[in-house]
Amino acid sequence: MRGRPGGSGALVACLLLLSACSSGDSARRTLIQNKGSDTMVNIAQSWAENYRAVAPDVGVAVSGGGSGTGIAALMNGTVDIANASRSIKPAEREQIKTNNGIEVVEHTVAADAVAFFVHSDNPLDGLTLGQLACIYGEGGDCENWADVGAQVPGCAGQQIIRISRQSNSGTYVFVRESVLGKTRDFRLGSRDMQGSKDVVDLVSKTPCSIGYSGLGYATDELKTICVSQDGESACVVPTTQAAKDGSYPLSRPLFMYTLGEPQGQAAVYLNWIKSAAGQEIVVKTGFIPIS
Repeated sequence: MRGRPGGSGALVACLLLLSACSSGDSARRTLIQNKGSDTMVNIAQSWAENYRAVAPDVGVAVSGGGSGTGIAALMNGTVDIANASRSIKPAEREQIKTNNGIEVVEHTVAADAVAFFVHSDNPLDGLTLGQLACIYGEGGDCENWADVGAQVPGCAGQQIIRISRQSNSGTYVFVRESVLGKTRDFRLGSRDMQGSKDVVDLVSKTPCSIGYSGLGYATDELKTICVSQDGESACVVPTTQAAKDGSYPLSRPLFMYTLGEPQGQAAVYLNWIKSAAGQEIVVKTGFIPIS
């Protein structure tokens, strides 16, 4: 079928006009690059999505990869804001200053609790920090569920399947320091997941397993166990209140890092995150507000 005379030319002109308009909108739009902690991906994406209604001309591009990945990107000057579920290391701080000629600035934006999960059929209710170190730590001899007083239905051989995170994860670093001690490392043979969601999914499907992630990833499909400092201390289930009052032993702050004090739209965005509106999103995503 033949088109109307001039139809093709009109279509090309229209496409060019749309392209020009789109380019103009893109040129006027500010884009904030935000990268890092997988624990913080859900909350960071929620902040970014809700911020569209506050500042339609500002876009926030969020990606994960782990706290170490975000800090490395900040070190190389390729992001505006790095998310981290651990404190920046002195060597990283120094390298950022060397690379960029400016100090890194830390912003506490929320709090969290690192929770340990087991399969929903596991009768275990809680573990001490010592037992967790025995399961996960180098030189630990807790190989079977009987070693920590449990008999798990559907777990052939009763061998504990340890699910962990990759070494660029801030949660991995936090568990190593807070559970294993700074001089001790994880034992070999764990299944190391890229993200918190992967940990939770695998534990929920694997009767013999144990894993850990931020509290915001807890679901009804698995059991969140209580943790105690030792055999004499109360065993505390990780909740928002327990993390806030410090009774849960594995509570931690969540950070955003910038090169120097943030400027322009990045500063406005961080101020909004710390405001009542931003902290309300913290609560909705299962984390603990800073206020």
